[in-house]
Amino acid sequence: MTTASRFNIGLLEAAQKVPGKPRHKTREVKIGGVVIGGTNPIAVQSMTTTDTFDVEGTVKQIHALEEAGCELVRVTVPKPEDAGALSQIKTRIGIPLICDIHFDYKMALAALDHPVDKIRINPGNIGGMDRFRQVVRKAKDRGLPMRIGVNAGSLEREFNEKYGFPCPPAMVESALRYIEVAEAEGYHDIVVSIKSSDVLVAVEAYRLFAQLCDYPTHIGITEAGKPPYAVTKSAAGLAPILLDGIGDTIRISLLGDPVPEIAAAFDILQATQRRVRRPELIACPTCGRLAIDLEKIIAELETRLQGKRLPVKISVLGCVVNGPGEAREADIGIAAGNGQGMIFRNGEMVRRVPEAEIVDGLMEELARWEVENAGRLATPGRQPGEVEGLGRRKLPVVAG
Repeated sequence: MTTASRFNIGLLEAAQKVPGKPRHKTREVKIGGVVIGGTNPIAVQSMTTTDTFDVEGTVKQIHALEEAGCELVRVTVPKPEDAGALSQIKTRIGIPLICDIHFDYKMALAALDHPVDKIRINPGNIGGMDRFRQVVRKAKDRGLPMRIGVNAGSLEREFNEKYGFPCPPAMVESALRYIEVAEAEGYHDIVVSIKSSDVLVAVEAYRLFAQLCDYPTHIGITEAGKPPYAVTKSAAGLAPILLDGIGDTIRISLLGDPVPEIAAAFDILQATQRRVRRPELIACPTCGRLAIDLEKIIAELETRLQGKRLPVKISVLGCVVNGPGEAREADIGIAAGNGQGMIFRNGEMVRRVPEAEIVDGLMEELARWEVENAGRLATPGRQPGEVEGLGRRKLPVVAG
């Protein structure tokens, strides 16, 4: 006889068993050869730290960013010589080039005379609505997209006075006003960012904006500071946004060399399952129950998995307490101890191997898993939204 629970078990029975919210539906905006919004992969971008007129130094840094996986790059244009360097830079890089404008609308107009792929403007410090309209008209004439970047640190006085301080409603109203001005000019190639160095403000601002508008968003926690705390802060702020399905392009703002921003962005996208580009490797923490050389096994697996673009969960557990359960829940898993391991695939134990053969055994099972799922993996001709998630835990398909 079952005893009635004092808890509302019905709520659990009706709850979603495979978690996850769909992407917020946004318009598509083309930036050079990269399309953001819609069901397109969330694009990873960064910004150079060089003087833009130093063409050699700027191109060298962009090449390093490209090598790391950067898909869009932004350069600052505060001076006429910076605008003059844009044409040279553009011909020597392989990713879309974005010009970043602060304060001087004339620099925006000058930059748009060069072969850039997008312009970023902070309308709050561009010098007035008429100047903003001039930039919008020229971007429209050139057929180029624009990011309207609202920052808490440069919010217009009228919104600070209306709301008391740079809070989420104030920032969103600022963005909406500039969107309406651009739309009145017949211009709709718009991306929006609503950034703050305050995690709570940024999260709520993006959530609020998504309720009101369908333009794609550039997400980030501005002025996050120095790593490693800056990466933690960015992850804390961007994870709630991404889990809500918000965000079409991402930039992690770190003090110093911009190259580490790329790995941090892809890690955050991977952890939130918004852009899975490699196997998810699960390993138990080191404790007194550990009965194999787990660090050595994980290091070797990481090397062997390098370059694999598969949305697969691989679990490596070093004891018999939680090991079998975790191994069964992964696509491929192992529960090891006392010099041997039990290998599981799709929830079933398939064989036992000695500790020295664990890595080889896991790689063999991965090859079998890949063959089994070949027809469901993303391919250049299939959009991410056309293929369901893979595996027992439903990791999304590889999205670019």
